[in-house]
This record gives sequence, structure tokens and C-alpha cells, in this order.
Amino acid sequence: MSSASSAGNELRFTQRPLRTVRAAVLCGGVGKRLRPLTYYFQKAMIPVGKRQKPLLEYVIALLRRHGLRDVVLLVGYKAEQIRNYFEDGSRFGVRLTYVHDDPQYRGTAGALYNAYARGHLRADHVLVYYGDILSNVNLSELLDYHIINHSAATLALSRGYRVRVGVAHLDADGRVTKFEEKPQLELPVSIGVLVLSARSFRYLEEVVAEHESPDVMSHLIPLMIERGERVMGYVTDAFWYDVGSIERYEKLEEMADALEEVLVSILS
Repeated sequence: MSSASSAGNELRFTQRPLRTVRAAVLCGGVGKRLRPLTYYFQKAMIPVGKRQKPLLEYVIALLRRHGLRDVVLLVGYKAEQIRNYFEDGSRFGVRLTYVHDDPQYRGTAGALYNAYARGHLRADHVLVYYGDILSNVNLSELLDYHIINHSAATLALSRGYRVRVGVAHLDADGRVTKFEEKPQLELPVSIGVLVLSARSFRYLEEVVAEHESPDVMSHLIPLMIERGERVMGYVTDAFWYDVGSIERYEKLEEMADALEEVLVSILS
């Protein structure tokens, strides 16, 4: 078990050297899957839980809880809603920097590259958090695991993900031998949280140049694996939920009591 405490712009991990760490939250997307809500809200600002606080407030609270006080928000669509609510972050115990998406750098990898090129992500490690993910994952343990393993990148992963559609098993002739409605996978899946070491950013420029809409998970991570970089997986049983579609958002109501326990734990 690791512990972390704030020291200016740095985190100190258990029995390991002082390291600079920044957090970057991807919260600039249009959120088409959340329409019509996102005609009026930035997707990271949609209200969740009984207290109806913005999703992003819980993300920032989780970062603060684990000593990540310097947070870079990668904003674009309806950025004013985020700025007007969070301002400089002092009300929430963090220091916020806003980096507006540049149209020439599209996709999640482009948003990260834009912030890095502007000098806002110059650190030993950058924790990247997708702004439509609600979780109470132990970020201190994730960062500790990343540093212990000298990783270029570490992905937070979870087992037991339930597929949203039925899955058919076929034989060689195309006959269905087994059918599972929305099965639960034991393969580890990404929960939209990862850590990148400074050396990872050398690959960002490459994927930005090669792809029209470069994506962190689809392009950057596979390229790093291909080049032999040390990419690790941190498997967690923490709560996580992708709030990225209307269907998923509506289901939050069905799990209101359980969700409230998680949200309270994040804010405490």
C-alpha cells in the first residue's frame, strides 16, 4: 500500500524518490452519445448522484484526495461552463490550468500533444483521466505501481466488464453453438485512467502526424508496445463507470444508493 502527500507540484511515494506528477483530464469532447443532454451541457458537467454535482467535480475530488493538486483540464466544447464553475480551482483545493483544444490537433492524443507542446505537461509522470469516467480507483497505488515498475505507461484495468450486447459462439460451419446475453468478461479492460512517463511523449508527435484523429488507446499505446516500451497493467477491483452515453447515464438512477456510497467516499 502506498501513500502520497502534496508538496508543491510534487508527490512523494512510499520509500521512493521525489517525483513531479501532473494530472490531465480530457474534458473537451462534444459528447455526441450523450445528446440531447450535451446540446446544453459539457459532458463532464452533467449532474450525477443525489447531490447533482457535476461529474468533473468528483474527478477533481479524487485527484485531490490522492495528492494531485496541479490539474490540467483539456477543454474545448462548452469550455466556458467548466471555467465558470471551477475557476482557478482554489475552491476545490487544486490549482487548475485550462488548455483549449487546437483544431489542428484532433483526438485524445492530439489534445495531450497540444498541452505538452505548450509546456503544461512537463513532468516525470502524467496521470491521464478521461472526463466521462466516474471511479474511486486508488490513484496513489496506480502511480506507485507505475514508478516501481519503471513503466513508460501504465493502464488502469478492471475485470468483470459486462458486454452490452449478446455474444454468439460459432462452429466452422457458422452454426451457433452457444449464445450469451450480455456476458461478463474476465479479460482486463481499460477504465479510462492511465499514467504516462515523460519518455512516452516522444511518441505523441508521431501519432499526431500519422493519424487524422489520433487516439491515446487506439494509436499511442499500441505504438509504444510495438516499439518495445514497457507498458504495464494495474488491475483494480475499484468501482468505475463510463457515463459516456444516454443509456449509461439513465442507468445511474437504478444504482442510486450504491452510487452515493462511492461518491461520498470520493468527497471524504
